[in-house]
Amino acid sequence: MIRRSFNTGWQMRPKLNPFAELTGQSVPFAEVTVPHDAMIGQPRDDAGGGEAGAGAYFPGGPFEYRKTFAAPEEYRGQRVTLEFEGVYRDATVFVNGDYAGQRPYGYSLFRVEIGHLLRHGQDNEIRVEARTHKDARWYTGAGIYRDTWLLVGGPLRIAADGVRVTTPEIDDELAAVDVATTVVNETLDQRTVHLTTEIVAPSGAVVATDTCPVTVPPGETAVARPRLYVPEPRLWGPDSPALYNARVRLDDRRPAEGASGGGNAVDAEAVAFGIRSLRLDPRRGLRINGVPVKLRGACVHHDNGVLGAATFAAAEERRVRILKEAGFNAIRMAHHPMSVAMLNACDRLGMLVLDETFDMWTSAKRPFDYSLAFPEWWERDVESMVAKDVNHPSVIMYSIGNEIPETGSPAGSVWGRRLAEKVRALDPTRYVTNAVNGVLAVLDRLGELRGQTDEGAGINTIMARDPGDAMNAINASETVTDATAESFSVLDVAGVNYGEARYALDKDLFPGRILLGTETFPTRIDGNWRLITEHPHVIGDFTWTGWDYLGEVGIGRPQYLTEDTPQPTHVAPYPHLTADTGDIDITGFRNPASYYREIVFGLRTDPFIAVRRPEHHGKTFAGAPWAWSDALASWTWPGHEDAPVTVEVYADADEVELELNGKTLGRLPVGPDHRFRAEFEARYHPGHITAIAYRGGTETGRTHLRTATGPLTLHARAERDTVRTDGGDLAYVALTLTDADGTVHTAADRTVDVEISGPAVLQGFGSAAPRTEERFDATGRRTHHGRALAVLRPTGPGRIHVRATADGCAPAEVVVGAE
Repeated sequence: MIRRSFNTGWQMRPKLNPFAELTGQSVPFAEVTVPHDAMIGQPRDDAGGGEAGAGAYFPGGPFEYRKTFAAPEEYRGQRVTLEFEGVYRDATVFVNGDYAGQRPYGYSLFRVEIGHLLRHGQDNEIRVEARTHKDARWYTGAGIYRDTWLLVGGPLRIAADGVRVTTPEIDDELAAVDVATTVVNETLDQRTVHLTTEIVAPSGAVVATDTCPVTVPPGETAVARPRLYVPEPRLWGPDSPALYNARVRLDDRRPAEGASGGGNAVDAEAVAFGIRSLRLDPRRGLRINGVPVKLRGACVHHDNGVLGAATFAAAEERRVRILKEAGFNAIRMAHHPMSVAMLNACDRLGMLVLDETFDMWTSAKRPFDYSLAFPEWWERDVESMVAKDVNHPSVIMYSIGNEIPETGSPAGSVWGRRLAEKVRALDPTRYVTNAVNGVLAVLDRLGELRGQTDEGAGINTIMARDPGDAMNAINASETVTDATAESFSVLDVAGVNYGEARYALDKDLFPGRILLGTETFPTRIDGNWRLITEHPHVIGDFTWTGWDYLGEVGIGRPQYLTEDTPQPTHVAPYPHLTADTGDIDITGFRNPASYYREIVFGLRTDPFIAVRRPEHHGKTFAGAPWAWSDALASWTWPGHEDAPVTVEVYADADEVELELNGKTLGRLPVGPDHRFRAEFEARYHPGHITAIAYRGGTETGRTHLRTATGPLTLHARAERDTVRTDGGDLAYVALTLTDADGTVHTAADRTVDVEISGPAVLQGFGSAAPRTEERFDATGRRTHHGRALAVLRPTGPGRIHVRATADGCAPAEVVVGAE
């Protein structure tokens, strides 16, 4: 089928009740380009109280999109389909006012046949309605937030998602590649076509070819499955993500032309794939191409920070690249199917993927969530996810759910078996897991385990009250063991959320069980990673979370105990915006926890310095278990001269020395036996602070921080000099406040204004501030710790000029080319 982007020419508005419009009320449409988040531009407020913090205090509601396009006469008799990669949520599609289709789930790719509703030779109106209201535990965004496509094909064609590639046999000399192509015949005659399949190597050379006839009866489909052989295959893996292409072409050879005559091209398709093998057992763990791999995983939500939920290919690739550079080798998409754009990026960059179906089955977590549609729609949504993922070598595992309450009951195990077997029927080449929270699975029996009753308390509240050891005690209990036994038995990998106590326990209780930490507290990665490296049957860890996100506000914010707040609270009040957790903030800047994790993983030899805020020195820190310490990689604390300050140093070494302005403050033991950290008590004096790591008395690495001094300078730096005008590309411009030597001034925040000229629009502008009332669609934004981020969407070829200004600073300018 011919595939054309359908992203431009849309209009959007909040949907009105038609009776309200009859009375004269009116809301104008605004011109938009999709991907588009209808929610991110709405005004935030605290009208919903703490419950509204799940969605970052953004309002829900109905939204409608419309677009006019011309359907030429050539479309008559063709199969014309609209493809939506994601509409949040409860999408309904109309063509020329007539109902065409719908999709309740906000994360599924779906298609709507529209050919029978078109007016050929005329303009046609496409209208899409979407609505969201109290249906998720995080910021979802709203509207057509992923790409859209128009697919046009003849009655004899390759089916949509009709090319599937598998690599069943691989050795150093040869790889067998099966390319299964589904051919559709909607004509009234039996048709014979010739199918040509080519395998194209990463170098661009064609390395294998096959041609075969395929006969398809009228009104039926046929699957051709030629096996091709690739010599000396380059294998796809996290460290060498080699991608091949399978090119498939249908030729219609008419009888009069003879067997050797030329043919007319009927249809063509191409898919990227990787040649790689997966193996799994409790003695050797996970092996990719025969090599043992431990998953260094990051859970991520789908929003793109300052862009809201809008899913641009450049934004997805940027997230994957930054996560990979920070030491992660795997992403768990939490808690819904991953976008096509992110899958493509993971394929190119060598990032492993655990793709997830649902956050709920039949038991609701929010008043109007997907549980209302799950019994009717789950199979179609599972089919959509697998069809989307099947050719992506980065995908190694499917998760059938996250923290599903039903997993502790026999009825829930029935549902789990249905889901797992459905996935296996669709794709037997990958593994199936389920992210089970043992506490939630026995929530109705929690009182007897904990000696008290928590009626009405949410799962995150319970976990915040009882972090770490208390959570493990529940997860390791006989009650949880018995309640989850059947739910785990239907899986290839037992996914465990916040229950590392099961790692050693299950080795003896269930010798054939393979475990994965599908969600873990960031503060416990050192102990978790030690367990993972000691136990082959535990294949990895996924931290909550790798990247900060909008909504579930303040779960990782620093908190200090007072008489008024004797224990930490879970949801932060308005105007908190982000979860304030994660190794990487919403602008892509790495937090101290990220460098700590890199050290624990054994990927960094230099130490790292993080300084706790001196204004809180001596207070009792009491953040929830997703909270890191209230520390910054900064030695700039004006107004706190000679004040006491705690300096954290992370290192994989025997000991670490701290120097302040050239004078030693002593040495402290560090490394795995000391949780890879040392804490020094010092007094703040401007200058520079240096950490030196030693092993066996020999220096193994050093790092330093220096104080920002003198006049401020505003810098504007584009991450790339040139961007494309198509394919969802974006220009990222980092804005920083520094001194003359380039040291970021983390204590001189101010508003930065940007002006854009040339072929581009400001798609989003913001900072990583977890608490703010500023908007992402404004041209002025206050920095956070000296940083802000502007994201531009090119609208055509040419030179894009960005000019940034801030009080007390000379203007900063940068030019980005668009091609």
